[in-house]
Amino acid sequence: MAPSLTETETVAEQKPAQPYKLHLGQYKEIDAVFVDRAAEEGKTGEPPAKYPHYLPTWDRTQSWPPLEPYEHYEHGKDADTSYPNLFPEGSDVTDLTPSIGSEVRGIQLSALTDKGKDELAHYVATRKVVAFRSQDFADLSIPDALRYGEYFGRHHIHPTSGAPEGHPEIHLARTSSVAWHSDVSYEEQPPGTTFLYILDRPETGGDTLFVDAATAYKRLSPLFQERLHGLRATHSGVEQVNAAAARNSIKRREPVVHDHPIVRTHPATGEKALYVNPQFTRDIVGLKKEESDTLLKFLYDHLAYGADFQARVKWEEGTVVVWDNRVTQHTAIVDWENGQRRHLARLTPQAEAPFETPFVAPK
Repeated sequence: MAPSLTETETVAEQKPAQPYKLHLGQYKEIDAVFVDRAAEEGKTGEPPAKYPHYLPTWDRTQSWPPLEPYEHYEHGKDADTSYPNLFPEGSDVTDLTPSIGSEVRGIQLSALTDKGKDELAHYVATRKVVAFRSQDFADLSIPDALRYGEYFGRHHIHPTSGAPEGHPEIHLARTSSVAWHSDVSYEEQPPGTTFLYILDRPETGGDTLFVDAATAYKRLSPLFQERLHGLRATHSGVEQVNAAAARNSIKRREPVVHDHPIVRTHPATGEKALYVNPQFTRDIVGLKKEESDTLLKFLYDHLAYGADFQARVKWEEGTVVVWDNRVTQHTAIVDWENGQRRHLARLTPQAEAPFETPFVAPK
């Protein structure tokens, strides 16, 4: 039987990283950690997992072909931007900061019509990340949750992470380190509107921090903005697969490397955003290594230290956080040390291949 992500696995001798031709930088592990399945099932005196059908497994028999391009339709372009179908009378919206982050109560995501979903996609692209409270999402069947997510794009299947048995489209999160990133940005068509819902959480701690990459772009000087336009950066999935191989984990699909514009444009809002991250970006095409490293470090620091365009989302039972991976980056906060469980499920619909529109100097 293939060991699940929640089983303790003893490896006498770690296997070396797979000998891929590209070794672009050091991959910092963000995959879920191994924990004892007996504890997950409540056999050690600890509370069992609240949603046992979401306990992750790693199926070593799975092997997937390369992802094929597909035509993505951005539903946010169809939205009524007054959001009448998303926010009915009685709903309550609180902005967390001026530019990024909102908290919504009084609506049920699972009950939205298609028009409401169109408005959801546009609203999330505008506010960047939105925490919807008191949701029934985790109590839906997994097939129903997947059908909901399919409206926003083709489900991405992660190459290495644990997944509920029979549902590799569900990415399960158990954070072990802090690392700013936009999810699987190495894909030719990375994610857009993304859903993360809580299954089990510590009493306190384990928040998620988001940064507004569109405001980060706007804070740069016009001359610097103009210089970034036309530049492309390499995003690599090689190190993630190599890290999994080093712990004798699975590889569902061969890793890929793609380059994307450093400044990408959102298809629904027209906003420009920085699209590099230290988790997966490796270099800038056409620059010497010293030049590339210096410029990327500046951009990483600009995003990571921009406290005035970041939002910290606290998890409550029944929370669904929806964000747009095209205009944000995020990292978990690993600050709980009491042995409590932090268990979340992610729906990761893919979007369009990143593109940029011409630079326009601010007026």
